[in-house]
Amino acid sequence: MRSGVRLGIDVGKARVGVAKSDLHGMLATPVETVARRPDTVDRLVALAAEHDAIELVVGLPLSMSGADTASTADARALAAELAARGLDVRLVDERLTTVSAQRALHGAGRTTKSSRSVVDQVAAVILLQHALDHERSRGDAPGAILTADEGHPTS
Repeated sequence: MRSGVRLGIDVGKARVGVAKSDLHGMLATPVETVARRPDTVDRLVALAAEHDAIELVVGLPLSMSGADTASTADARALAAELAARGLDVRLVDERLTTVSAQRALHGAGRTTKSSRSVVDQVAAVILLQHALDHERSRGDAPGAILTADEGHPTS
């Protein structure tokens, strides 16, 4: 298992959920929800610096069949902007993380309306925790590294 903090990024049209791991990559915890605005990438870059992150794990929202969706293109574009800023970015399949986050919050007695401000953070925690668990159990990091020059993932 690689040592170093990772940030989990759950990209949404209105908000971006952010989570972070501990230094040893054992546990993901929520950080904040960033509103989608022209300065969103600036805030994510600042969070990466603030937490001294070794990489950003960006969720790739694929359809259940594994095909790209409109949201997939949006996540890839945001990830490409982050990679262009010199950050190490890893794209990881995030199917059903938001659904899982909503179910967990409902199970804790939160309504959809009262969960809106934190559901993206919880989805980022689920995404990042899955990535950490994958790396710990298999010995290799999940997903694909996004290259800044190409804007496309490599295995």
